[in-house]
Amino acid sequence: MRRALRSAVLASALAALTAASPAAAQDGVDPALLSAIGAREIGPAGMSGRIAALDILPSDPTRIWVGAATGGVWRSDNGGISFEPVFDDQRMLGVGAVAIDPNAPDVVWVGGGEGNPRNSAGVGNGLYVTRDGGDTWARVGLENSERIHRIIVHPTRSEIVWVGVLGPAWSDGQERGVYKTTDGGQTWRKVLYVDERTGASDLVIDPSNPMKLYAGMWSFRRQPWTFTSGGPGSGLYVSHDGGETWDRAAEVDGMPAGELGRIGLAVAASSPRTVYALVEAERSALLRSDDGGATWQTVNDDRSVANRPFYYADIYVDPTNELRIYNLTSRVLISEDGGRSFEGMPNDVHSDFHGLWIDPSDSRHLWVGTDGGVYESWDRADSWRQVDDLPVGQFYHISVDDAVPYNVYGGMQDNGSWKGPSDKWAVGGIRNADWVEVAFGDGFNTIVDPRESHVGYGMSQGGNLVRFDTRSGERKPIRPWAPDSVDLRFNWNAAIALDPHDVGTVYYGSQFVHRTTDRGDTWQIISPDLTTNDPEKQRQEESGGLTIDNSGAENHTTLLTIAPSPVQRELIWTGSDDGKVHLARAGGGSWDDVTDNIDDVPEATWIPHIEASKHQAGTAYVVFDDHRRGNWQTYLYRTENFGEDWRNIGRERGIDGFLHTVEEDPVTPNLLFAGGEFGLFVSLDRGDSWFKWTHGLPPAPVRSLTVHPRDHDLVVGTHGRAIWILDDIRPLRALAQNPLMVEEPVHLFEAPPAYVHHTAATDGYHFSADGAFEGETKPYGAMLTYWVGAEADSAVVTVNAEDGRTVRTLTGPAARGLNRVVWDLEEDLPEGVEAAGGRFGPQGPEALPGLYTVTVAAGGSTASRSLTVLEDPRHPVSMAERREKYDALVQGARLGARLARVSEVEEQVREGVGRVRTLLEERDDGLATELRTAADDLLERLDAAADTDEVNAYRRGVGGMAASYDRPTEGQRLDLRRMGEALSRLEARVNAFLDVDLATFRSRLDDADLALVPRPDRVGG
Repeated sequence: MRRALRSAVLASALAALTAASPAAAQDGVDPALLSAIGAREIGPAGMSGRIAALDILPSDPTRIWVGAATGGVWRSDNGGISFEPVFDDQRMLGVGAVAIDPNAPDVVWVGGGEGNPRNSAGVGNGLYVTRDGGDTWARVGLENSERIHRIIVHPTRSEIVWVGVLGPAWSDGQERGVYKTTDGGQTWRKVLYVDERTGASDLVIDPSNPMKLYAGMWSFRRQPWTFTSGGPGSGLYVSHDGGETWDRAAEVDGMPAGELGRIGLAVAASSPRTVYALVEAERSALLRSDDGGATWQTVNDDRSVANRPFYYADIYVDPTNELRIYNLTSRVLISEDGGRSFEGMPNDVHSDFHGLWIDPSDSRHLWVGTDGGVYESWDRADSWRQVDDLPVGQFYHISVDDAVPYNVYGGMQDNGSWKGPSDKWAVGGIRNADWVEVAFGDGFNTIVDPRESHVGYGMSQGGNLVRFDTRSGERKPIRPWAPDSVDLRFNWNAAIALDPHDVGTVYYGSQFVHRTTDRGDTWQIISPDLTTNDPEKQRQEESGGLTIDNSGAENHTTLLTIAPSPVQRELIWTGSDDGKVHLARAGGGSWDDVTDNIDDVPEATWIPHIEASKHQAGTAYVVFDDHRRGNWQTYLYRTENFGEDWRNIGRERGIDGFLHTVEEDPVTPNLLFAGGEFGLFVSLDRGDSWFKWTHGLPPAPVRSLTVHPRDHDLVVGTHGRAIWILDDIRPLRALAQNPLMVEEPVHLFEAPPAYVHHTAATDGYHFSADGAFEGETKPYGAMLTYWVGAEADSAVVTVNAEDGRTVRTLTGPAARGLNRVVWDLEEDLPEGVEAAGGRFGPQGPEALPGLYTVTVAAGGSTASRSLTVLEDPRHPVSMAERREKYDALVQGARLGARLARVSEVEEQVREGVGRVRTLLEERDDGLATELRTAADDLLERLDAAADTDEVNAYRRGVGGMAASYDRPTEGQRLDLRRMGEALSRLEARVNAFLDVDLATFRSRLDDADLALVPRPDRVGG
């Protein structure tokens, strides 16, 4: 009864959040009401990420379009100095093809889903077009294509477009082959189709004849445990009528014998009858045709030329030289003799190449896309410049430490494992140089030892594990060894976990659970094989096709996740890649298979994550992901009785697509976060309903989530857009804990402690120009978040010290819903100190550490809460010293205000005398001459009276006091005293000038009816 009542109350309260707009109503919660909590991106960008496509118009090489594999579309308008994302409002960010309309540069076509179907390739949901340079996009069909690898726009008729659709990688699909539109994308016809397993691996056009096209058709299938390439549907096709009909090249035409696999194609612009084909076959080879595809000859069948075809099948021909070929593999292979021989370029560039653009006006000028971002060369690949502001890193896992500010750790696809700051107490943003590599290889889970955060563990593919030390740079291999006569099977993305009750204990997963208590020097197996141990799904040397993915990505019947309970000792959950969920009690003394208790999940479904509840020992959340068999359904299950019963809290509840992870809030179990292929999802009611989080966070795949236990930030690891942080999620927690809160007119949430600290100089350089990436730092000061029930003009935020003194008054937003304002920890100006004076500018001194009270007033209602301001933990300073410094700064500000008043008086007099001099210039009588002489003399006397050199000599010493928090030095105290004394002498001189010199001059002006010089008030006390 109590549960039903709470659900009813929650539903009623959440109805207050329900959006009026159709788009928001579909999500269940109006995003605008929570938009004050925006995500900030911290990077990194130096390692970048996999690039699937790029395109540049020769007529305007300053505009560059880049398609990141799972990071969306980026555009540069300045020749690649800087890029901006232009595709983030779409449902998903998987990209396979980008093509600019050569007739209309603002028209760009984008195909969703990667065309190089590796195990972690992104997916797409159709074909998109922008007609305004990326400001807006429209989806124009092919919604079920999943992977679009090529787009060709007719060179003179924009309404004609051809699309090469690879199609689903993990399942059959009818939406494959070559499609054509003749009405700009309003309708599409499938003009080349073989079968449901065969898609278009390449599509090129004859640059001299737009009616002639070449297509490579590829039969393939990726499964969780294997990859098959090749089949009877694979082949090379040629069309002479704009794609309406096609002829298939046969063995008699020079094609390799037997079944074929993937085919890459290129036509020489300088000699269009010269065509190259990179053909996967029993003996893969580079073929060449000199008669426009009628016949073919093998020119090179060395194994290195067609290496790993499922991942590399792109060849390009220099537009000015038909004999110069670029073969994109793990390196760029360059041929100068029509493919008969190749040489690898100098390899100071990230490996794995997937896109190339050759400048037809200067073929030495190249752009490439790799697994590590975008590079530019001006000397035909001899040297390269990296674009280091594309933050499209593909993280698998992230973790945090407890430093202040805390650090974030994570491993990226093909880019190692890294440590970087969540915030930076220095000038500028979080830069690439702030990130430190801790392990190499394809990076996965990276965790630190809570006892010594400089020690941690970094994983790479194949179960490789190292223990790193960030102080010394040590990386000691500690991969568990196999027992006698047993081969260990580690997943591409193996399982690892720290024991929350014994921080020195680490668990690692093969098909077994391994445990170490000495940081990997010794290991113990504490479980039986926790998979199906199906030999048919364990990695074979041959896969039944022409090639397999030999990267280790197909290791199967392995553990994917290990989840020790934070609540109960020796309670451990595991999940495998073949659908097995086990629960261990007694630290591995017994293991229960609870898989059969979970209904409506396809057998042998991948289990990427289990979340052991932080609140109840018997509660756990299990994510199932079946997209590797073509099923995008959402499977998120919860048990509350140690796995005896389960409830699906994901399907048809607001989550879009398949999930990778789930995170339970450490304070309230009602607040859940789920990371999916299409973004981040949030539940305020323990999974009864979900909404997509769109506030500043792009819809990239979210692979990992963690809530920082001290700072209460949600850290989001994406597979395509690096790492993001939602600062201070306590307002969401409060909404989940008390849904009736939305009925309050004003509610002030608990604020995170704020730190007073200095902002250091930036290492390396002062000015980074426009090409350097800078991740967003947390705003300096106290982050204050409040709820407003009914929109008001503004909110007044006051901050009071413990003695009741109001130290700061702010004006904040008052939109309906969540609002956030940051107090920069500066107080209002001291009484008697005007904004124009002193060293503080518009605000006063920085607040002292201590307890403050914050009050928010909006719409006639108020709410108050305490706020703690902490000192910099790196440099503790006693409160007595801080008070001395504070008082000295205030004293210096008052002196500065007095000095500013002197300058103000001087300026008033000079302006008045200047007006008199202007009038006197128009007169030529004796009185005018006499008064001009008197005015000049007056200004000389003013210069002498208002001479500030002595005051400024001491002021320079006083001005440096704010550079530290400890008490002023003896020299600073002396400068402060001497500045006061010198200022008093200055004020006495100025007042004497006003009383005598200026008064005398004004009297003479009055006699001449020229009373134009003001009489300022005296200065000083």
